[in-house]
Amino acid sequence: MADYQGFIKHTSRELPVRRPVPLRLLDWKEVYKPFERQTLQKQASRCMDCGIPFCHNGCPLGNLIPEWNDLVYKDRWHDGIERLHATNNFPEFTGRLCPAPCEASCVLGINQDPVTIKQVEVELIDRAFDEGWVSPQHPTTLTGKKIAVVGSGPSGLAAAQQLTRGGHTVTVFERADRIGGLLRYGIPEFKMEKRHIDRRLAQMNAEGTVFKTGVNVGVDVTVEQLQSDFDAVVLAMGSTKGRDLPAPGRELDGIHQAMEYLPWANRVQLGDDVTDDAGLPPIHARGKHVVIIGGGDTGADCLGTALRQDAASVHQFEIMPMPPKARADSTPWPLYPLMYRVSSAHEEGGERVYAVNTEEFVGEDGRVTSLKAHEVKFSGGKFERVPGSDFELKADLVLLAMGFVGPERGDLLDKLGVEYTDRGNVKRGDDFQTTVPGVFVAGDAGRGQSLIVWAIAEGRSAAAAVDEFLMGYTALPAPIAPTDAPQR
Repeated sequence: MADYQGFIKHTSRELPVRRPVPLRLLDWKEVYKPFERQTLQKQASRCMDCGIPFCHNGCPLGNLIPEWNDLVYKDRWHDGIERLHATNNFPEFTGRLCPAPCEASCVLGINQDPVTIKQVEVELIDRAFDEGWVSPQHPTTLTGKKIAVVGSGPSGLAAAQQLTRGGHTVTVFERADRIGGLLRYGIPEFKMEKRHIDRRLAQMNAEGTVFKTGVNVGVDVTVEQLQSDFDAVVLAMGSTKGRDLPAPGRELDGIHQAMEYLPWANRVQLGDDVTDDAGLPPIHARGKHVVIIGGGDTGADCLGTALRQDAASVHQFEIMPMPPKARADSTPWPLYPLMYRVSSAHEEGGERVYAVNTEEFVGEDGRVTSLKAHEVKFSGGKFERVPGSDFELKADLVLLAMGFVGPERGDLLDKLGVEYTDRGNVKRGDDFQTTVPGVFVAGDAGRGQSLIVWAIAEGRSAAAAVDEFLMGYTALPAPIAPTDAPQR
């Protein structure tokens, strides 16, 4: 146990301070200032080492949270990263991007602020990289089996690293020009600088994982080639088909899916030559009145990006009512709480508009100029229009950030002949295998849109399933099975 009186001595939860808004809007760097090591260790000492650690239940990866909290408090950082890496391939990603369901289920959180689990995690892995403790882990023997992983997001990378370490020859195919999937082109730089991806890829390269970019599997590599050249295939292409809004005027220019907008800003920060003479990418917010439809994390990413691009105004629409300031009664501990949250992007500007529905886009000369909307209330299991609440709002750029409805079909999935669930995800069994023998699916492509921590957990579990399929047994850890997490 870290300090058996730690949670009594230190009742306040401390987190790193965000850089001043006017300053951070001038760049694309991560928003947090460095966190003092002694302060972090004090926070780690608040962990109670519960008899039943509900934080384990909250974490799909099964992270051994009380153990590495204790090790950080005792200044045993090297042991701590070994314990963290035992369950999580990429804590530098989850420590920055995960909404921390572990903290929501922290026992201390019943009547105090929960332990700063996520911050301990990210500081632990960052120090490990700084100290050179993150090194390649080579397999002791090679199996001679070849595996293709399609997609290089968190689930694909986790599956690839586990299978490579298990002695298999793994090739990761990515249709974009860089490895990383949505981590690379969907997550803004101010939430996670891409150097964190690059340093982990360097480790994976050294371990023997082969990466091939600019390859559209199903076209550049045919399904027949895929199945003849590899002993197993892992589909990890994510859920990338954005939910649309089929309102009148949807065909107007200036209305885009979030993932048509966000990658351009990331490409600029990566140094790609994608700007015009004014230094602007093809889709940008400079000087425009922006409306973001969707109140989730993707919408917040669009908000922070638009503000850094000097938008004239930004409104973020959410069809649901404003959540309560404290944990809602409908989500008691240890469930992840429904409550009002302010992300770093929300802190920076824009206006959040709740309980509103967009009914029509208005345009001029083929381009959107405004939208018509009205307030709604949720009653009897459906949204009802609030009489007299109609309004029209100027909009030069509309971004649809309403989530994703499944993987893209066509050249790969349909030609493979996989079956789909009622929700449009790739159908799979308890062993992560699709209806096509030897073809497995991990992450959002099979689960549906979810959290990064679930993607990594599924990648690890799918890797164990593939290893057992090929070898008859496996020593690779499998934190979850599909039946443990009903598809949404």
